[in-house]
Amino acid sequence: MAQRVLLTGATGFVGRHLTADLMRAGMIVRAATRQQSSLPAGVEQVVVGDLDGPVDWSEALAGVDAVVHAAGIAHAGPGIAEDRYHRVNTAATVALAEAAGPLRRFVFISSIRAQSGPTAARILTEADAPRPEDAYGRSKLAAEKALADLNGDWVALRPVLVYGQGVGGNMGALLRLARLPFPLPLKGLTGRRSLLAVETLAGAVRHCLAMEEAPRRAFIVADPQPVTVGEIVAALREGMGRRPGLFTVPEGVFRSLCALSGRTAAWERLAGSLEVDAAALRRSGFAPELQTRPQLRLLSAGSCARRTQG
Repeated sequence: MAQRVLLTGATGFVGRHLTADLMRAGMIVRAATRQQSSLPAGVEQVVVGDLDGPVDWSEALAGVDAVVHAAGIAHAGPGIAEDRYHRVNTAATVALAEAAGPLRRFVFISSIRAQSGPTAARILTEADAPRPEDAYGRSKLAAEKALADLNGDWVALRPVLVYGQGVGGNMGALLRLARLPFPLPLKGLTGRRSLLAVETLAGAVRHCLAMEEAPRRAFIVADPQPVTVGEIVAALREGMGRRPGLFTVPEGVFRSLCALSGRTAAWERLAGSLEVDAAALRRSGFAPELQTRPQLRLLSAGSCARRTQG
């Protein structure tokens, strides 16, 4: 009999890819949504309302074998109060896990920001003490800790920056940067970043659903090799059929220009490192095969094709 999985966040970027991947794997997907939504054929839908308030999970959980919780406030951003992050990303996660009970596998899509700020001076592993630097990261870490206090069958995944068809956020901004028609001064930036293909994240979710023993821990998940921001933009431009078009400006000059224009945070995202080692997930039997730069080329090629058709 096919496994029935309750998926939250099915209408978001990651959730849409998870839905397709789980269905390809022969699972029945039941999507818990905030409101009636357009979903792929074959997906069961239960409207549960906003996670910012009390939710009755009984109908959504009836007859399901496992839960994948991908809903929540997806990024750190200005103007969102810390208590709202707590209600949506922490309290709602705990409430769903409690409703699911100890006999269902509960896969929580957390974030690398539960462990670190936007940059890190060393290669991160799960053995490093978590040091989130914003409300978003703190809410994800609090949810992980609360899951650990429950007598449940749970696992959390801490993805780094995820990319794939339909992506927005920071990777969407890098796509827009790569589309600019002129050369960019990114060649000399040496900061290395681990990225994650959304297909690999979906594979990690399936791996966690299939584990025989309850992991009851968090796993970092990332592509095998980190890249610099110059390598990211070069790969995206190559996928567009263009030359990389990069040149070098000393990092000190670049940093000063960003500071003068009030874009210190942008400098950190461009030049800082956030490199991880996902060895613990590999030791559990998951071996990601996709390499970052070829996947980035496919991402931008697909993006160009859709823009041309539109």
